[in-house]
Amino acid sequence: MTAPNRKIGPSLRKLEADLEVNKTTLHNWKQNRPKLYEFIIESYEHRTALKENIMFLIDQKQKLENRINTEKANIDLMKTVS
Repeated sequence: MTAPNRKIGPSLRKLEADLEVNKTTLHNWKQNRPKLYEFIIESYEHRTALKENIMFLIDQKQKLENRINTEKANIDLMKTVS
């Protein structure tokens, strides 16, 4: 028997630090305002995905800049040889 599929969001401690609220408030939201709590969790997941995409784009930009600089160096070298 397997465990049921359940979304696992960030820990209460992580949310507490990021949202600057205490764990009791988060627990109360989870119990008394489930839609608000669900929205916070979903927003947090989107934030994580966005951060990963941004880091990927920064890495790609650095690779492109390195390749451009290498090609410029090769062109300059060819100009000095001929």
